[in-house]
Amino acid sequence: MKAEILVVGGGVIGLLSAKMLAEQGQQVVLVERGSTGQEASWAGGGIVSPLYPWRYSPAVTALAHWSQDYYPRLAPQLLASTAIDPEVYATGLYWLDMDDEAEALAWSAREQRPLNAVDMADVYRSVPVLAKGFSRAMHMPEVANVRNPRLVQALRAALLQMPNVTLHEHCEVNGFIRDGARICGVQTARGEMRAEHVVVAAGAWSGELLRSLMVELPVKPVKGQMILYKCAEDFLTSMVLANGRYAIPRRDGHILVGSTLEFVGFDKTPTDTALDSLKASAVALLPDLAEAEVVTQWAGLRPSSPEGIPFIGPMPGFDGLWLNCGHFRNGLVMAPAACQLLTNLMLEQAPIVDPQPYAPAGRLGATGKARSRSSKA
Repeated sequence: MKAEILVVGGGVIGLLSAKMLAEQGQQVVLVERGSTGQEASWAGGGIVSPLYPWRYSPAVTALAHWSQDYYPRLAPQLLASTAIDPEVYATGLYWLDMDDEAEALAWSAREQRPLNAVDMADVYRSVPVLAKGFSRAMHMPEVANVRNPRLVQALRAALLQMPNVTLHEHCEVNGFIRDGARICGVQTARGEMRAEHVVVAAGAWSGELLRSLMVELPVKPVKGQMILYKCAEDFLTSMVLANGRYAIPRRDGHILVGSTLEFVGFDKTPTDTALDSLKASAVALLPDLAEAEVVTQWAGLRPSSPEGIPFIGPMPGFDGLWLNCGHFRNGLVMAPAACQLLTNLMLEQAPIVDPQPYAPAGRLGATGKARSRSSKA
């Protein structure tokens, strides 16, 4: 059977896009070049908030807010249907010694989100393992983190239960099938796969894929490295963030510390330099971690985009081709809203948010950063 929609990419964006479209009755095929959820979706920290939400554009804020309200419903739904718990864990988040507190408070008042300056004595009572010497703190009590490897496992399991979804893993897409100006499928390592619509949700590889259409899309890989400690379950009660580095507690006592920001192409090799830097940041936040062993270190590739605003919507000049990519550091944060917006647009439903800020047509035409390439390019 010819699919109605073919999704390229099996990260959280591709998985959730496929799930939401299939729930609307669409016949969906998802194609992933490796195993689902093993790239940026697996490698991230899982904070269900931008690191500094007041520093982002309203376009990012709109998707983040919708998704933050959606996650508490998504987790029990996935647990009930798949027996895999994504562990949405509402710990709250403390920002320490920031230099733009006034901007943060103004954003909080404008967006009606709970963010407050708090007394450091209260912070140290709440987080006694925090390093001494911090003088100021901001707190958002409702911020959660999601255990992202389990989230993508649960989404994959949910898709496998759906009769109108077909999943092809270890099946690399190496080009598109065209009929004039229309995209009607993809070329893969297993041959042609045709569909009425094709969605590119390939994360950091989305720009590379579109080059086969002689199109430049400003979605580039940015490497991020993280480390993991194992402590007592009650060691850290809240997420903490200072100087651009964060510590995230899981329910079982694992503590994630991250992350680096490296512009090194598609290299995902963990480095000793990053390990030393992350360990220093960990101890600067939580001194007791000096005596804890690093369980593991890893790296992933974030799909960067201008201002961190994803491309969501139809690709100009190519009928049947859609984008849902370029979520940069906030893919897990924005995923539910981004995928719901894509579903709305593809099925001609009322959109959950104004789609204009994410539309490839408006942004690519205005910036000139994505354009047809000449034969000399």
